[in-house]
Amino acid sequence: MQRSEQGGNSRLSRRHLLTAGLAAGSSLALPSGSSRADTISQQMPWAPGEADNPTPVSGGGYQYLTHDEVAWLDAAVSRLIPKDELGPGAEELGVTLFIDRQLAGAYGRAERWYMGGPWGKGTDTQGYQSRMTPAQLYRVGIKAVDAYCRSEFGGKPFAELDAEQQDEVLGALEHGKAKLQQIDAKTFFKQLLLNTQEGYFADPLYGGNKDMAAWKMIGFPGARYDYRDFVSKHGQPYPLPPVSIYGRSEWIRKG
Repeated sequence: MQRSEQGGNSRLSRRHLLTAGLAAGSSLALPSGSSRADTISQQMPWAPGEADNPTPVSGGGYQYLTHDEVAWLDAAVSRLIPKDELGPGAEELGVTLFIDRQLAGAYGRAERWYMGGPWGKGTDTQGYQSRMTPAQLYRVGIKAVDAYCRSEFGGKPFAELDAEQQDEVLGALEHGKAKLQQIDAKTFFKQLLLNTQEGYFADPLYGGNKDMAAWKMIGFPGARYDYRDFVSKHGQPYPLPPVSIYGRSEWIRKG
């Protein structure tokens, strides 16, 4: 270690520290005469399905939502995107299952979000601003909306209202006219609408958009790898069926 000429205190040279670290790292990575880097030449170091192989969401039981919360969401998403002559609605395409799986996972726990304060009221352009995680927001929000409905509609929860009444409640949430306990009505509605839209149009891999029905309805081709034959065909319908991230069933190798 070098000594400073002023005051005699020991001072570690930054250059010495960096070069010493590199030397140590090199000696650990490549012991003398025993190791060498693997060179890939004239071979393909990749195989399909070996990395990031997606696992489709399967049906069955819900992982986060309770029975009553499932009924609430089925009713709500059916009013946000109802079935009509053009195609199925959000409930038919499994949007509630999509939301359940999102709330049960990293998204529901806000694992990749900054969730520290301060907690001032944000603007509409600032995105998600609640101190609750999405999973907490749904749990508190559904309970709060049911309490509001019982006070306004003779003791009935949201799922037991008729379609016109449900639309009235959703409108009150959207415009902030419904006063909820512990939660802001507009914040909850905005999150509900966003997740409903995501579940309706997302890849079926995630639980919604069953049978790619939403994509078929709007003519979206999905995750096809090659569009070159159709790039110049402006204004013409895309003639091929859509493809999910995990491919089409007839492409999957059997046995």
